[in-house]
Amino acid sequence: MKIERELTAPDLLRQHVSHATLGGAWPAELDADFPVSMAEAALAEISSWPGYAATPLVELDGLASHLGVGSVIYKDEGPRFGLGSFKALGGAYAVMLLARKWLGEHGHGDAALADIRSGKYAAALKDLTVTCATDGNHGRSVSWGAEMAGCRCVIFIHAEVSEGRKAAMEGFGAEVRRIAGDYDESLKHCEREAKASGWFVVSDASYPGYMDIPRDVMAGYTVIASEVLAQTDAAPTHMFVQAGVGGFAAAMVARFWQRLGTAAPCTVIVEPDLAACAIESARQDKPAIVPIHEETLMAGLSCGEMSLVAWPILSGGCSDYVTVGEEGVGPAMRLLASGEAGAKITAGESGVAGLLGLMAVAANPELKARIGLGPGSRVLLIGSEGATDPEIYKAIVGDLAA
Repeated sequence: MKIERELTAPDLLRQHVSHATLGGAWPAELDADFPVSMAEAALAEISSWPGYAATPLVELDGLASHLGVGSVIYKDEGPRFGLGSFKALGGAYAVMLLARKWLGEHGHGDAALADIRSGKYAAALKDLTVTCATDGNHGRSVSWGAEMAGCRCVIFIHAEVSEGRKAAMEGFGAEVRRIAGDYDESLKHCEREAKASGWFVVSDASYPGYMDIPRDVMAGYTVIASEVLAQTDAAPTHMFVQAGVGGFAAAMVARFWQRLGTAAPCTVIVEPDLAACAIESARQDKPAIVPIHEETLMAGLSCGEMSLVAWPILSGGCSDYVTVGEEGVGPAMRLLASGEAGAKITAGESGVAGLLGLMAVAANPELKARIGLGPGSRVLLIGSEGATDPEIYKAIVGDLAA
């Protein structure tokens, strides 16, 4: 198999931190904040939405053979509800739960989510405004959820978010406002505007006083892990999962830990070296904030502040944290597009982070041995997005683009 040089270069791995984990069964202290029932309720609701289908779980036999592992399975979130990424699960679900709560507080009792989706409460929900800051994918989900519920939506994006991603959110009826600065600046701007206007922030980033909605977003994400367990006879032994603020990674870790206990996969957190709040949190053993000096090509992972909801789960359930360089993004996308890994897959810039982490660890014999990556390993990668901006995707992948 032909693999571009950037995917086998030793310096693809930029940083590595090992972190002690709790191990054992899913702890009671974590279940108090993120109970099993939240994941089960999310699966029951989201699987009832029109257009729901479990996303593909693809075997990458060529890649597994090249790396000397038993199997590599790739969960392709590109087709998710036509929104192009895993984010479709979290933001939209949180909007629906928020709409139900808001209706209850405004004299409409305990509204059923199915009735909200049917438009029964559309007249009342026009007085509800939801908002968020986004690099694109989360905002698309929140916009879609607002459209389903019938409420108003205002989205804040930063200077580097592409026009294609902006247009996709506007397509769901959202008002999109662009601000100067990076993602974290757009998040602060969003919080100020929401407080002044009486809007409701729907974010997967959590902070003191804002924890419940990020938990709902995470609950939506657990559907991916639930599907994986239903799609495979043998659970993964290893998982390489990307982190932005940490909510998605924590949702995956939590669901596998809840279902598999001591047999939960060894999890390696992967993030861009340009936005490395997870590895810094592991280094400090507490939620950390890092400055973003330069935007990463992996736009959905350009986050400088670890989620307070996510960190207790990650700190207890993940063994290793790695960061990767930018130069591997294009080669990884082209590898998947070519089919040489074992299947032709359309993967966006943030969607290949887990693959980059696997390649980086595989190129480091000491670390590869440390986490037990070998012929008996079943490795799970989450392709968290497809071509969410087709123009950017084509510019990177070239003639391989479908």
